[in-house]
Amino acid sequence: MNNFIKRTLTGIIFVGILLGGIFYNAYSFAVLFCIITGLALWEFYGLLKHYENAALHRLISTFGGMYLFVACFLKAGGIADNLTFLPYILFLMYVFIYELYTKAVNPINNWAFTLLAQIYCAGLFSLLNFIAVQPAQLTHEPIYTPLFVLAIFVFVWLNDTGAFLVGSMIGRRKLFERISPKKSWEGFWGGLVIVLIASQGFAWYVPEISRLQWLGLATTIVIFATWGDLTESLLKRTLGVKDSGNMLPGHGGILDRFDSVLMASPAAFCYIELFIRN
Repeated sequence: MNNFIKRTLTGIIFVGILLGGIFYNAYSFAVLFCIITGLALWEFYGLLKHYENAALHRLISTFGGMYLFVACFLKAGGIADNLTFLPYILFLMYVFIYELYTKAVNPINNWAFTLLAQIYCAGLFSLLNFIAVQPAQLTHEPIYTPLFVLAIFVFVWLNDTGAFLVGSMIGRRKLFERISPKKSWEGFWGGLVIVLIASQGFAWYVPEISRLQWLGLATTIVIFATWGDLTESLLKRTLGVKDSGNMLPGHGGILDRFDSVLMASPAAFCYIELFIRN
């Protein structure tokens, strides 16, 4: 019971902070997800530290990834030009050059794990900026539209809930037994149907985007969110851990809560650019 209460309270606070940051304005969105990016990187590097004789610079690499998120926000909002990425390029050069002056057992692992986290955490989170923020036309203030970011999270949450409930009741055929034995095809289809229904609520609220476009976005998010969940499960199985961390009491780590979003976000960005904004 205590664990249930802890899990419930953590979930309420987590959702409240997330929705508050998304809805308030562009800068609250940027601050919130910059912090989330940093926490995800810190957690990821903590999991990989010393794995396969890797020696990672956890603090510097975490700040490097956070800077990438900020640079993408400034670029997406038209606040800064391409020069804003120069410090991050210097950071990437540092990652490679530093190994020349160490006696690391396996510098390739250091390079590979450092850059893996930059792509998986910082790179994928940074794409949220290009979904939510666009350059202003007449002022220096970016145009902020939280609609699609909200849709990503709502669809992911509904998919997780629907897949769990349907899978628990009638799940028989394993979706990906080698990686996640509890997931079933019945759960996948159940989550997808619930999200498709919810997408029509967004279509009613935003009629400028057609019902068919919302159905396509919802389907894209569900498919890639499922792969995102499985990808993180593969990571944890490889490392031999149950949870990615313990930052969220009763819910595990940051990566445990954002694994689906990390893969759904770039897929949603591609869909939005190809089929909605164009």
